[in-house]
Amino acid sequence: MTLVQLEYIVAVDTYRSFVTAADKCFVTQPTLSMQVQKLEELISVKIFDRSKQPVTPTEIGAQIIAQARVILQESGKIKELISSQQQDVLGELRIGVIPTVAPYLLPEVISAMLEKYPELKLVIWEYTTEDIIHHLKTGVLDCGILATPLTDVNITEMPLYYENFVSYISKNSKLFKKKAVDAEDLNDENIWLLNEGHCMRNQVLNICRSTKNNRLQGLEYNTGSVETLVRMVDLNGGATLLPELAITDLSAKQITKIRHFKSPEPVREISLVTHKNFIKKRMLNALKDEILAVIPKTMKQKKKKDIVGI
Repeated sequence: MTLVQLEYIVAVDTYRSFVTAADKCFVTQPTLSMQVQKLEELISVKIFDRSKQPVTPTEIGAQIIAQARVILQESGKIKELISSQQQDVLGELRIGVIPTVAPYLLPEVISAMLEKYPELKLVIWEYTTEDIIHHLKTGVLDCGILATPLTDVNITEMPLYYENFVSYISKNSKLFKKKAVDAEDLNDENIWLLNEGHCMRNQVLNICRSTKNNRLQGLEYNTGSVETLVRMVDLNGGATLLPELAITDLSAKQITKIRHFKSPEPVREISLVTHKNFIKKRMLNALKDEILAVIPKTMKQKKKKDIVGI
């Protein structure tokens, strides 16, 4: 039994395909299949049910794969020990980021990290919270940047900053004349929301609890883009809620439609999250440091702020 064979069965379980697993492991499909078969013959157990599509592990196979993940994580600690001794930040860091954070946070962080750590490779995906958690547990991702708390015992959370929600209100709304709003003010507005699966949708509903959302007569609009929400308010009226970092992308005219909430302002907690067995500590700390370097000081404190659940 070899670590390579364990890597292959974990890859097949992750992608539920021998072809895709081989591609991700940078080997041919026959090579990967042969090694998996050799392992099955060695332990006299069928790890995968090949008659099903997508391929699925057998009952005992699922237990073997779970243990293989633990073994691979533990073996990876040797490389991390060597890296920490050399004081280098190198290797590959796979990051999942929710779409309502990525465009406003990552560009500056990425450029700083690539310049500072030339031997570091960043692989980044935009995923929903649910997908990030799943990929952390299956080993596809090393870490995630998302809204917390998650209350998942298998996930470690490291809060980074606390981002205010602000309201974005059509100039045709009666609320446009207000200098600041509270949650009750929005109850009679048509609120444009992100579609199902985005944690910010749940947070916005927890703030304003409006039943009038994303709907005009003859229209139900589903989007995963904050920029689209802004455009819908601009062209069709109503209101939406935005994360504070998104304001920097607005024009001077659009800024006039921003209304802050009365104290205590609703905020979301943004954290760096990993699986509890995560080992790439030096890379993670480097990422955390670069994020904190670009975040305004006021966002690093949660005093007098009301953290909105997801």
